[in-house]
Amino acid sequence: MNARVFRGLLLTLPLVAVGCQSSAHSCSTCESTVVVAATGEPHSLLPPLVYQSVGRDISDLIFERLADLKAGGSPLDPAAFVPRLAARWERIDSLTWRFRLRDGARWQDGTPVTAEDVRFSFEVFADSIVDAVARTYLANRIRVEVEDPRTVRIRFNEPSPEQLYDATYHVRILPQHVWSRIPRETWAADTNLARLVGSGPYRLHSWKRGQHAILVADTSAQRKPRIGRVIWRFTGDAEAALNLVLSGEADLLESIGSPQQIARFEGDTLFELRSYPAAVYGFLAFRVADRGGKPHPVFGNRVVRRALVMGTDRTTVARALFGKESRAPAGPMSQLLWINSPDVAVLPYDTSAAARALDAAGWQRGPDGVRRSGGTPLAFNILVPSTSGSRRQAAVMLQESWRHLGAKVSVTAVDFPVFQERIRTGKFDAYMGAYLDEPSARGLADGWTRAGWDGLNYGRYSNPVFDSLLSKAARTDQVRAARLLYREALDTLNADAPAIFLYAPANVAAVRRTLSGIRINPYSWLSDLPEWRPTPTAVRTASVPRASP
Repeated sequence: MNARVFRGLLLTLPLVAVGCQSSAHSCSTCESTVVVAATGEPHSLLPPLVYQSVGRDISDLIFERLADLKAGGSPLDPAAFVPRLAARWERIDSLTWRFRLRDGARWQDGTPVTAEDVRFSFEVFADSIVDAVARTYLANRIRVEVEDPRTVRIRFNEPSPEQLYDATYHVRILPQHVWSRIPRETWAADTNLARLVGSGPYRLHSWKRGQHAILVADTSAQRKPRIGRVIWRFTGDAEAALNLVLSGEADLLESIGSPQQIARFEGDTLFELRSYPAAVYGFLAFRVADRGGKPHPVFGNRVVRRALVMGTDRTTVARALFGKESRAPAGPMSQLLWINSPDVAVLPYDTSAAARALDAAGWQRGPDGVRRSGGTPLAFNILVPSTSGSRRQAAVMLQESWRHLGAKVSVTAVDFPVFQERIRTGKFDAYMGAYLDEPSARGLADGWTRAGWDGLNYGRYSNPVFDSLLSKAARTDQVRAARLLYREALDTLNADAPAIFLYAPANVAAVRRTLSGIRINPYSWLSDLPEWRPTPTAVRTASVPRASP
């Protein structure tokens, strides 16, 4: 993301008439305020229309799932889920689950939450008109039936070990009495904040586009927040958000950024730095074949791919980009993914072995130091998005490492829309990518199997053995057995080297020391904010920005 210093006049005015929704809460809690510095601004806060992480952070405090998956839990493990809008659930048969809503659940306008709301919400998330991100996991796979006003049955069209996950993770429950009257094709353009009625611990008080959004505690909710008011300050880039924190105008920042930016907090006693694994991994993918299946002249050769992996000090790259808590991942996964294991086999960093392998395969150095085989030079280009400084830096580090190995490498940075179009159409040799994990491991199929050629497998890699092992693992319902199968699949993938899995970073959050009881769920860093507590000295008079004249 491009750095831009946050400048301009900040005119402030006191927050007035913003308080808790119940006199039962203590004054200190009602008055307590935290300010979050956010990079970017959500397009929408209505759950099926939320695409950005900042929108998810805000929306998930207003709306609820039926149940939440514990941080680090496996989607296969029923014990890893905790009740939210549903108080309990049970499996009826291999295709059906029953959910019972919690007693007394109400929408923030006082209307009772019913099973019809659940049925309506699943229908909305599966609707092609709304086109929610999760639609592919729901459409034509799940049917919701109302048993009684407090009970629903969720039926699947085929057995799967992740049924409980699919029944809870993707869908936030919406109030049917509010949204059923609104044509769905108009939802994306709807700006009526009064319709953003949830059942969660906070309610939306106001949203001034381009500046800030304010949530206030709903003390009638089941999870009664200990912090009365949360303000999101929206900024144009990461540098501006960081400056809000360093200037004392914000209390929380999800990720400080690079080691150089983290160093700016040295000696700052106002903030505590909290490290936690990010749900992201970065990689360089080779174009193994073109769209017709013809092998790439360089990367269609398995020996070359393996040599380039062995010629890469992945740990040094990861730490140079994101600091000492970053890891070189053992495959296409973040530090968070439940199948991550130190037992996964990876190719070693061994430049001597890499050179010997290239020599043995007939890739000989020429007078210019570049290797050739049958007239084909070991030369290629790395495509990177110009908007990502970390990916550009990684590409340059690889370029230098592989020069010593006898490869002639160029780096091309293009605008992100151009980058997306070129990788989608196969117009690259290699590209620097980064994917965001969800708790399920099935995303591996989208990016690295033959079935993913029409999805995210832009390098057109294919290995029937890997595909078979991954499919078998995805059908296994025992956590330990599935983990072993996933490990075998990853061993196979790593040995074939369709990509170099470079970094799985850790975020470092900045948290003002006036907050305690802090737990961070890496998949949604503010989801446990209702349990955070202000210290006795933490009540602050907050202010919000007003547009400069």
